[in-house]
This record gives sequence, C-alpha cells and structure tokens, in this order.
Amino acid sequence: MSKSVLSLRDVRVEYGGRSVLEVPALDVCSGEVLAVIGPNGAGKSTLLQVMAGLRSPGAGVLRFRGQTVRPGDLGYRRRIALVLQDPMLLDASVLTNVTLGLRFRRWPRRKAVGRAMGWLERLGVAHLAHRSARTLSGGEAQRVSLARALVLEPELLLLDEPFSALDAPTRAALLDDLQGLLRETRTTTVFVTHDQDEALRLGDRIAVLLGGRLRQLDVPERVFAAPADAEVAAFVGMETILTGRVVAVENGMALVQVGSQRVEVPVTAGMRPAGPEPVPPLQEGSEVLLGIRPEDVTLAPGETPLLPSSARNRFRGRVTRVVPQGRLYHVTVACGFPLVAVVTPRSVRELALREGREVVVAFKATAVHVIRR
Repeated sequence: MSKSVLSLRDVRVEYGGRSVLEVPALDVCSGEVLAVIGPNGAGKSTLLQVMAGLRSPGAGVLRFRGQTVRPGDLGYRRRIALVLQDPMLLDASVLTNVTLGLRFRRWPRRKAVGRAMGWLERLGVAHLAHRSARTLSGGEAQRVSLARALVLEPELLLLDEPFSALDAPTRAALLDDLQGLLRETRTTTVFVTHDQDEALRLGDRIAVLLGGRLRQLDVPERVFAAPADAEVAAFVGMETILTGRVVAVENGMALVQVGSQRVEVPVTAGMRPAGPEPVPPLQEGSEVLLGIRPEDVTLAPGETPLLPSSARNRFRGRVTRVVPQGRLYHVTVACGFPLVAVVTPRSVRELALREGREVVVAFKATAVHVIRR
C-alpha cells in the first residue's frame, strides 16, 4: 500500500469523563479515499476534528508525513482542507469565497481568480461566480464549498457528511462529480458518512466506527461481505445473526447446530475477527456466529418439496412478520431460528405472504458468513 500521509496512534478522546473515541492505530495512505462509516454518535465527527487539528486528543499522537502534529499547528492546517455538512460560505460572491484561501496565501489576484474559475468550472458552477453565496441552493453551495477546498490543492482533504443535507437527486449528481474528481486528482481524502452506499461508491478502504471504537478497517468488499464481528455485521445489513456450534465436519462441509436446525457452511468459511488472515478449517466443537444477508434468502410456498438443490440449506417455517421498507418487504420467518428475507411486492402477492403463512426458506452454504468466536 502507498506511504502513509496521516497516522493516528493510541488516540483517545474523552468527554465528561466518558470515552467517545478510541483508535489504537489508523493510517491514511497517499492517494486513497478512506471512508469512515458508523451510526449517529459513533465518533465519526470527533475523529475528523482530531484529524483536522481542531480537537486535541486526551491521549495518543497524530502524525502528518511522519511529523507529530502539535495543538494549534498552523503549518499543518495550511496543508489540509476541510469541508463540512454546512458549507459556511461568507456573505460575499462565489468567486470571493473560492479565492479566499489563495489570497490568504498572498496569491496575486489575477492568478487566484484563474485558479478559482478553473475549479468552479470543474464542479459545474462557474456561471455562479459573481452570484452572492446567500442566493445559492444547497447543492450549489456545497459545490462552491468543495471548490474552495480543492482550489488549495490540499495534501489531505477531510469531508464531514458533505451530502447529508441534500435531496436525493442533488446528492447523486454531486457524488458522481466528486467521485470523478477524486479519481482524477488522486487527492488523499477522509470521507465521513453514515450512508453506506456513499462509502461504497467513494471508499478505497472503509473504517467502521461503533461506540467510538474502530471495529474494522478493510477494503469495501470485505467489510460488507466479511464483517469482523456481530455488531459490524448488524450495522452493514446482515439482519440474521445466529449463534451456533459445529457438530460435524464431512465432505468439505461443516454442520452448525443452530436452535433445532443444522446449517451447512464450507469448512473453510470465516476469518479471524481481529484480522484478514485465513484460518484453518472449522473443527467439530467450534463456537461460531453465522451472518446471513436477507437478499441471499429465497422463499417458496410451504408445500414445496425439500429436494436437493444448489441451496444446501432449506427449511420449512412460518412467517412471523412482513414489514415494508422502501420498495421492498422484509419478511421474518421462524424456521427453528428467526431468519429474515427481502422480497419484492410482487413476491408478497404471489406467495400470499402474511403472518402465519407456511413457507420454505433456502440459502446457499456459501452465502453464510462465519465469524469464529
């Protein structure tokens, strides 16, 4: 991986005697976009404030290109840029806002205006250059805020929920443009968001913060397909998390006793919770957690025969809950353990899904994520 631009070691922040952030080790690498995700109150903004030098941790050290960052280090702040949820533009023209940082650096006006107009053009708002910032829409204001940051060509760009206050179409368009700019410029970026789709779109790696603690740091596909523990799994959308014990190993498959049922998984399934290293095959007697995504579960009428198929796990059950969520329905089935499936409105109608309806649930052995305890 590329050389580290920013490093945190043993960082801890307390508020009112309560720990709100604990980061043993975190490196932001040159040219990458590190997406930081977590629910509200997870410590995401606190982490970004520490990275921006706006808050001094109670313990630990922040290093930028190998040099320790001291409280109030203006030299460090001149090398980074911060974009917040609220654009916080001055009551002045768009052009004045974008050239402000360059003028502070004593750039000649003509040169600063030329650089600013270039970034306004790249962000699609050059036509607003002489408009008052007070008259801008939310999306226009955030584009101007990004131009004000990127015009400085920072060595590190910090983004704190920059799209959260925007409507969906505006957010999607700005996300597209920002993704292209970051790929083009390879600006080292930390992007804080609670939106997992945004993190997947922008992040080269994803850091998961829960309860102020860094719980997983990995590439997106591993964070979402192989979460490190049950809490991370629940946060990233594995709605079924089961406790079980391996009771048999045969023909490359392990049988895990879960409630009154046995779930089949490959013997090589699962990774160590503390890291990405592969582990030896599952052994009889192993205690495990099983995570199953709702989109990997299929439902069929209750009278469907339990014939062998590519979905090695097939159980009869009874619907206990049908809940609409957006354009889909989340259906909970009791089949010896509670299992959640996601289905379309059409499937709800065709299968007559309702509480008490008997169904057959099925999922592949390879669809089960195994967390070794």
